[in-house]
Amino acid sequence: MKDKNIARLRRARKTRIRIAGQGKPRLCVFRSGRHIYAQIIDDAKGQVLTQASSLEKEARSAHGLGNDVAAAAAIGERVAQKALAIGIKEVAFDRSGYRYHGRVKALAEAAREGGLSF
Repeated sequence: MKDKNIARLRRARKTRIRIAGQGKPRLCVFRSGRHIYAQIIDDAKGQVLTQASSLEKEARSAHGLGNDVAAAAAIGERVAQKALAIGIKEVAFDRSGYRYHGRVKALAEAAREGGLSF
C-alpha cells in the first residue's frame, strides 16, 4: 500500500509541474476512502480560492458519505457553482495522481457540466 501511495504522489508532482506555468487556477481533487474533496487553488498567490467537499453539511444531508459516484458528481457541481460565483471559468484539472475513472471522473464531468472549462 505504501508503494502505491508513493507512486501516486510522484505522478501528482509531475502533473503539478506541468500545469504550474499555465497561469490558470488549478482544480485539485483529493479523495479518501470515505470522502472526496475539490479545491480551486491559485498557485501564483499560494491560496485556495474556493473549495467543496463531501464533509459539508449540505452534501452530507443529501448524499450521506461521499464514497460514491453520485456524491462526487454533486461535489463537482458545487465547486463549479462556487467558482462561477467568484468569476472563475477556466481551470487546469489536477487529479492528484489518481486514475481518471470512478469518483474522480464523475467530479470532473459534473464540474464541466456546471460551467467550468478544462
